Amino acid sequence: YKIPFVVIFLIALLVACLQNRALQLNDKLAVMGTGISDPNIITMILIFMLAGIFVGVVGRSSANSVAYFILSLIPPQFAVAVLFIVSCLVSLAMGTSVGTITLIVPIGIAVAKASGFSVPLCIASVMSGAMFGDNLSFISDTTIAACNGQGCEMKDKFRENFWIALPAAVATLILILILSFQTEIQGRVIQPYHLTQVIPYVLVLIGGIVGINVFVVLLPGIVSGAFIMLLTNMGSCVSGMFETCMVAILVAAMCALIREYGGFDALLSWIHKIFRGKKGGQLGMGLLVGTMDIATANNTVAIVMANPIAKEMAEEYGITPRKTASILDTFSCVFQGVIPYGAQMLVAISAVNELGGEISAFQIMPKLFYPMLLLLSSLIIIMRGSDRTGA
Repeated sequence: YKIPFVVIFLIALLVACLQNRALQLNDKLAVMGTGISDPNIITMILIFMLAGIFVGVVGRSSANSVAYFILSLIPPQFAVAVLFIVSCLVSLAMGTSVGTITLIVPIGIAVAKASGFSVPLCIASVMSGAMFGDNLSFISDTTIAACNGQGCEMKDKFRENFWIALPAAVATLILILILSFQTEIQGRVIQPYHLTQVIPYVLVLIGGIVGINVFVVLLPGIVSGAFIMLLTNMGSCVSGMFETCMVAILVAAMCALIREYGGFDALLSWIHKIFRGKKGGQLGMGLLVGTMDIATANNTVAIVMANPIAKEMAEEYGITPRKTASILDTFSCVFQGVIPYGAQMLVAISAVNELGGEISAFQIMPKLFYPMLLLLSSLIIIMRGSDRTGA
């Protein structure tokens, strides 16, 4: 995180340009241009920008209103469970795990201080809920990258993912409740909230679940948010998506060269030797994107990098685009949700430190139930699936 991703990928692209002297520089530029001009890349960038505008218009206070409204309705014994549920809802609506953690961790610390729950449990519950929405949200950059990279509808990927994520989320909620009832409770968190600020989130969630095109879904959320909130954050949040858009363009150019050089064919040949059949192909995809996430500590970048290879794997193994998008998003979120040097963990630790507390990644990691259970749920779904082509 000390070096911008754009710089890293520019260096990688330079290395790709220096390779394969059989191609002239102009030919390499033509190959890169073809990769960048892919309609899926253009669509991805436009959706990134709209998603940035939506979060900028709706703003921080709307997410806090969602959290405080729900916390005001429940007994203090259920406060941590509600933190998890609120984080799920907010990350579903905002489409960003880091943004959700930034907003909800201070509330989690307040819950811990007011009620007597441990800080690591509260923080881990927020992080788990944030990764739930990051995996499923219609405006999450991981969802956008996976769906556009594989050419599938977001609603189809959502339905594919939902039955993997839901059992993991329910099991996580049960574990949190078991730990909650073993804790002696002191009180509850009471904070003011504005219920009208929840409307943009609700509109986006309903539109996305119904299956309306993501461009159409985001527009009413932006318009309603503009009437409710001030527009001061819009420009900054669009510019915040700049790095993600640039990474998508650079990766598209680099992958076009790698494909031209035969790199994908070599990698696919290696994967074929290790993974057999459709189940093996799905496990190979999961390992591929997981390895890239460990290397980059960014699940969106990992998906963008894995997309072209996974698409060829899907054709080789007869795996549907929606299943491929689901696997890429799910496994990247699993790894991103637990690595101690990921943005999610670093933001959570920083928030605790800024509020006068002290915590380490290794105190939080054992209580990150959701990513671990999501991995288990994913493996069960894969192993129970059919090896028939097209199934």
